Amino acid sequence: MSAQSHDRVLAIDAGTTGMTALLVDHQGIITGIGYQEFPQHFPDEGWVEHDLSQIWTATLTAVESVLHNHHSQYGTAPHIVSVGITNQRETVCLWDRETLGSPRRAIVWQDRRTASLCATMKAQGLEPKVAQLTGLRLDPYFSATKLAWIRENEPNIWAQVESGRVAIGTIDSYLIARLTRGLEHITDHTNASRTLLYDIHTGMWSDELAKLFGVDREALPTIVTSSGVVAHTDPHAFLGISAPIAGIAGDQQAALVGHAGLDAGNAKCTYGTGSFLLMNTGTEIIHSHNGLLTTVALEVNGKRTFALEGAIFVTGAAVQWLRDGLQIIDSAAEIEQLATSVPDSGGVVFVPALTGLGAPDWDPHARGTIIGITRGTTRAHIARATLEAIACEVKDVVDIMIAEASHPLPFLAIDGGASANDFLCQLQADFIERPVRRLAQLQTTGLGAAYLAGVGVGFWEDWSYIRKLSRASGEFTPLVDRSLEHATWRRGVQRSLQWAD
Repeated sequence: MSAQSHDRVLAIDAGTTGMTALLVDHQGIITGIGYQEFPQHFPDEGWVEHDLSQIWTATLTAVESVLHNHHSQYGTAPHIVSVGITNQRETVCLWDRETLGSPRRAIVWQDRRTASLCATMKAQGLEPKVAQLTGLRLDPYFSATKLAWIRENEPNIWAQVESGRVAIGTIDSYLIARLTRGLEHITDHTNASRTLLYDIHTGMWSDELAKLFGVDREALPTIVTSSGVVAHTDPHAFLGISAPIAGIAGDQQAALVGHAGLDAGNAKCTYGTGSFLLMNTGTEIIHSHNGLLTTVALEVNGKRTFALEGAIFVTGAAVQWLRDGLQIIDSAAEIEQLATSVPDSGGVVFVPALTGLGAPDWDPHARGTIIGITRGTTRAHIARATLEAIACEVKDVVDIMIAEASHPLPFLAIDGGASANDFLCQLQADFIERPVRRLAQLQTTGLGAAYLAGVGVGFWEDWSYIRKLSRASGEFTPLVDRSLEHATWRRGVQRSLQWAD
């Protein structure tokens, strides 16, 4: 495809707290950003929900914003050559196939309401089989347990699913249904592989798993490629935009693509609400024995590649809690200055298990713990302990990843909002004892969705071209031995486990 000056790929990044729309030019430069936050709903302790109509409104607002800004800057509207979608994974959506309205709010990946169901299934000895088929584990994090909860607790809604009136899917599926005015019900392999309903070995929905969780396969979306034309937007539904949808990936896989982490051994960490590490293992499926997940990294032209993943539930959300809950900082950016105003954490250890613990401990009953407090403890010590906790959580996963994947890790690529914090980047390098490389464009997730969509229509000729587009903004090398701090952190983790059981 011969690129023109106003040709752009539009990437829609459906995050956990807001929608981001990016315009990306042929040089891989983000030329426009639109953002719109949407509300979080907490109907009960440990429950997290999203209103799908609010997500759709936020999507339109973010896209309208980026289009308006482009017109203001360049005097003309951009020509959208392709649309890419990346999204918060595991979140369960239900919508009416005709009206596209939802009979209930989406149950978010952070939601812990199915902890007892998971415990029961584990006690029945079901986890080894589920793990073998899916690469995942029985945890409230994943989609199928949420669907099983709806089936058991909301039979009227589930009857509409079984009748075929209501579709089920993840956020990508819902957005595509909206973008196509209900014509398409699809998802890609990366999102499907996070549901506990997808057989990672066959690349298909599993009859055995669908039966286990009581989900009708007919209600599930068709699984399509991650890069290639799979649908077209309806201009009447989507701000007058008529363009192919040619890129779909869960947010963490999209971030790996954004780093051009396309080869076995490439690894990245995205600091967001939680932090997620992926190591590309190529065509090899590696089942972890130490708390990591096996997931699809990408599916293009019928070829699937895989990754080991460490899912850490609370990192950036801990900083938000300092801001909104404890109110000891006014903005997230303030934490770096506050943390560096003291030489150390003063013995304070913070385990941010605010929604339980993910990898590698996987304890939904763990709870947030701040210990080591004395009368001399200040808000600066707590701020520093928070950043140290984030770095320690990531180290726990990196150490296992290196051991299990048997790939050398020359550096860890990082992105996400918190990677703008130089002090955190340095702490991270110290703790993992390897260089940390920060991407020049921190909107890596959306950038990855753009790459998938652009390659999918030939806007970029191939993946070797994408590798050339990756640019770093800085590299942090290890300076301090922090093994003692990490050992102390692990003592704190032990005290947080099973607190709410």
